[in-house]
This record gives sequence, structure tokens and C-alpha cells, in this order.
Amino acid sequence: MDELATLLKAARNLDKDALATIFDQYSPSLYKFISRLVHDPVLSDQIVADVFVRLIEEISAGRGPRANLRTYLYQIAYRLVVERFQDLHPRSPLEVSIRLHDKDKSLPQTQIDERGMMEALISTINTELSEDQRMVIILRFLEDFSLKEIAEILGKEVNNVKVLQTRGIARLKKAMGMQIDAE
Repeated sequence: MDELATLLKAARNLDKDALATIFDQYSPSLYKFISRLVHDPVLSDQIVADVFVRLIEEISAGRGPRANLRTYLYQIAYRLVVERFQDLHPRSPLEVSIRLHDKDKSLPQTQIDERGMMEALISTINTELSEDQRMVIILRFLEDFSLKEIAEILGKEVNNVKVLQTRGIARLKKAMGMQIDAE
């Protein structure tokens, strides 16, 4: 039995240490993912907490993940974000924290140029992509999920995810007038 299987088995028995380990291991990346979508630290914290509440509820009911815990947790997070914001905010902007200051003259020109490109890319992602395309791009390139994992998270077929990724990248290329590789 590998470490994850042992951890999941203990979690299914509602072992507090196992659940705490899962929380400690996955909550930072879930928070970062959710923050990219909701832009509110308090709400992001609440949704992360709700992810783990839902996990415990599922485990208590005899359901829950059997193997891929990471994908399962992101799937819950995705559903919670969609539930809370689909009606209120039809387009959630993507925000990436860039710790550079426009007026800092001590920065090399390359960092200033990279920041400008990043801001243009973020703006393009927010304005040119559909919600599904945006989610695929975030999960694929910022969260580093496989196409199969993204399909599980979004409840879509792998081929649909491939199409969303391809079309999203094509729209980004067209809108930005530059080359961006898909893989």
C-alpha cells in the first residue's frame, strides 16, 4: 500500500490525524486555485473550508475518493465556486499576483517587459475565453493537471477538454498575435 492509499484508508475511518494531514497537504494549493477565481481572501478561505467539510461528509456517508484525492478535492472546489458565482458573476476574472512595481526603476527591463506580457495575457484570458476554456487553461497550465484529471474535475469527456484547450489557445494566439504552445 502506498502512502496515499494508507492516508485515504485512515481518513475513511475519520482518523483526525489523517484528515489533518490531508488538509495541511492540499489546502494551500486549493486556496491558490480558488483565489484565482473569486478574488476575495475571506471567501476563498470559506470555500476551502467547505471543500473539506464536503470531503468529510462524503467520507462519513461511505463515499469519497478511492484513489485520486487531489482531483477529487479540486472537483469539489470547482463545483463550490460554480455554485456560488455562476448566477452572480457570469465571468470571474483571472488574477495572477505579480510582485513587481511599475515605478521601480531598479528592475531590469526584461522583468518589466515580462510583467506587461503577463498582464496582457491575463486580460486576454478574461475577455476572450469562455468560462470553460478559461477553467481548462487555469487547470492545465497553472495547476498542472492532466487532461484526464481536468475532465474528471469538470465532468466532461477528455476529448471535450482537448477541444476546449485547443480552441482556448487558438483564441489567445489570435487575440495576442503571438505563439503560445499547447503542450
